[in-house]
Amino acid sequence: MLDSKNPLMQPLIEGAPRLLNHLGEASLAHFEGVQQVLKDAGIPYSINPRMVRGLDYYNLTVFEWVTDRLGAQGTVCGGGRYDGLFEQIGGKPTPAIGFAMGLERLLALMQEARAAEPAAQCEVYVVHQGSAADRVAFTVAEDLRNHGLSVIQHCGGGSFKAQMKKADASGAALAVIIGEDEAEKNEASVKHLRQEREQVRVARDALAGAVTDLLFMDIENGD
Repeated sequence: MLDSKNPLMQPLIEGAPRLLNHLGEASLAHFEGVQQVLKDAGIPYSINPRMVRGLDYYNLTVFEWVTDRLGAQGTVCGGGRYDGLFEQIGGKPTPAIGFAMGLERLLALMQEARAAEPAAQCEVYVVHQGSAADRVAFTVAEDLRNHGLSVIQHCGGGSFKAQMKKADASGAALAVIIGEDEAEKNEASVKHLRQEREQVRVARDALAGAVTDLLFMDIENGD
């Protein structure tokens, strides 16, 4: 009854006693312990007093992992504790936990996440504007390539805003930006495209080393 999806049953379900209001001391302690573990691990969660698992060997805790990206098929996996199951089937008492996961739903989530992030065409995208900057950009792009980096140099002009959109769509990790001021001072600005980090400005003769360091820093951080 508690798992019914019938709209006419919802007022009855809502008025039913809540199991959380009738826990024994051991179950209550376990319930509070699970919450503390999730909080310490930084895992977001919500308490659903109406959650139902169909098999009667579950005890103490049941859970579901849900998403709002798959419409009505939002439950990706479900499970719980079943401390008495092994003993029921003839084994030694063994506290345990388990779950079942929908592979099709998991694959759908993976495909959705992959589609949201553009496939990387390069590591660095060179953005430039102004006659002096246009001349410098070619040399900068070639120098970065000579250092083993995958580079796309923007072609076709356009505003910095339009070029940055192209840079983001390229999947590059970094944008190297050269305007008239950078060209005049023999410098370049470097902007992270996948993370919220401060834009930096470096001398052109130090640019390849700085870009390489930033890319390796991202790899070491798992980004």
